[in-house]
Amino acid sequence: MRYTWLGCLVCGSLLFAGAPDPDSNVNSRYKVETVIVAGNGWSTDFASGQDSKISSGLAKRITSLIGDQLNPAALDDVAKRLGKELNASVSRRVLRGAAPSEVRVVFQVGPRAERFGATVSKFIYDSKQGWTGAVEGAVNVKQNTFAFGVVSDNDDLPERYAGIAARYEDNHLGSDKVHFQFEFDSYHEQWNTNTLDQLPPASPESSFLDETSDAYRTRQNFEPTVTFVIAAPLTLMVGASFERLQDQFPSDHFEAANAVVSTLRYHRQLEDSDTGQDLEASYSLRAATKVLDSDFVYARHRWDFRYRLTRGQNTLTDDVSAGFIEGRAPLFERYVLGNTSTLRGWDKSDLDPLGGNRMVHNSVDYRYRVFEAFYDAGTIWDAGEPVVFRQGVGVGLREGAFAMAVAFPIRGGRSDPIFMMGMNY
Repeated sequence: MRYTWLGCLVCGSLLFAGAPDPDSNVNSRYKVETVIVAGNGWSTDFASGQDSKISSGLAKRITSLIGDQLNPAALDDVAKRLGKELNASVSRRVLRGAAPSEVRVVFQVGPRAERFGATVSKFIYDSKQGWTGAVEGAVNVKQNTFAFGVVSDNDDLPERYAGIAARYEDNHLGSDKVHFQFEFDSYHEQWNTNTLDQLPPASPESSFLDETSDAYRTRQNFEPTVTFVIAAPLTLMVGASFERLQDQFPSDHFEAANAVVSTLRYHRQLEDSDTGQDLEASYSLRAATKVLDSDFVYARHRWDFRYRLTRGQNTLTDDVSAGFIEGRAPLFERYVLGNTSTLRGWDKSDLDPLGGNRMVHNSVDYRYRVFEAFYDAGTIWDAGEPVVFRQGVGVGLREGAFAMAVAFPIRGGRSDPIFMMGMNY
C-alpha cells in the first residue's frame, strides 16, 4: 500500500510540474510611472506617499510596482489583496503616463457588489481518519455577509462532528475598524471506539470526568463576537460562546458550556522585490463561568506563532503552538495532535483518543515550487502525566489549495505511513 501512495506522489508530480508559461505579455515594454488607489472621496498616489487605510505590507507591495515593467498578473494579485483587505470591490485601469514608455495604474475601490459565492473551505482525505469536508455558500450585500455551510469533520476534535453552520457578518459596525459576527452551529457527534473505550462509566465516583465531560450526542453553539482593528496589524476579538451538549446516556440530559471568548492577533506582511515575510501571532482565551450559567468552569489558553519567509521559488514556514486548560472543560475543548496539520504521520485516535489539557507543537515546512517537505514535533498530555515528545516527517506536492503528502511517524520499530490528500489543509 505504501508503494501505491508513493506512486501517487510520482504521478502527481508529473501533473503539477508542467513547463512554465512563457512571458507573452505584450505590455511588458511599458514602465509603471505611479500607482494610485482611489475610493469614495479619497485618493492616494503611491509615488508620493502611502495610505493609512492599507496595511504596511500591502502598501510596500504596491510601491514596489513603481519603476518596474508593467505586469498584469502582479496587478491582478494586488487588486485581489486590496479587495480582501478593504472588503470592497476593486477594479484596475492602466492609463497613459507622462512619457510615451510609461503608464499610470489606478485601482478603483468601491462597495462590494451583491453577489453569491460558494467555497470548499476544507476537503481532506486521511488514510487513517477518512474524509473531512466543509462547504459554504455566502451572499455579500454591501458590508454584510450571510453564509450557510455544511460540515463533516474528523480532523480537528477528538470526535467527528457533522452538521450545519450559519454566519452573519457586518464589516462596518459604525466604523471600518469594528466588525460584528454572529455564528450558529448545530452538530451531531460520532465517536471513535478508542475514545469510548477510554471514557470511564459516567458516575459521581469517576475521577477522570472531574477533568472533562462524558461523550455527548449533539452540540449546538450560539456565538456573537465583535472584532476591533486596534492598528493595521493588530486586532482584538471579544464575545461569548453558548454551547449546549446533549449527553449520550441519558439522552434527555443536557449540559451547558458557556464561555467568554477573546483573541488578540498580530499579522504583518513585509515584501520587497524578491523576498516576502509573513508574521502572525495570536493569543486566544475561552473562559467558561457560572456567571453565564455554565455547567463547566474552565479557562482554555492557546498561543500561536507563524513565520513565513519566501525568496524566489523557495518558501520556509515555522509554525509554533502551545496551550493549556485549567478546570473542567468538555471534550471538544481538549487539544488534539496527530491530524493533517499537527504531528503528521501519527493517528490522533491512537496517540491520545481523549485529547489532552496540555499541548506544545512545532511544524517546519520547506517548499520549492510544488514540492514540499515537513518536520513536526510536539507533545500532548494531561496535568500530572509524564511528557513524551513525538516527531513526524513527510514529503508531498502542493499547488495552490490542493496538496498530497505521505507522512511517517518517527519511532522505534515498524512505522506505517499516513497518506493525505485534499484542499486547504
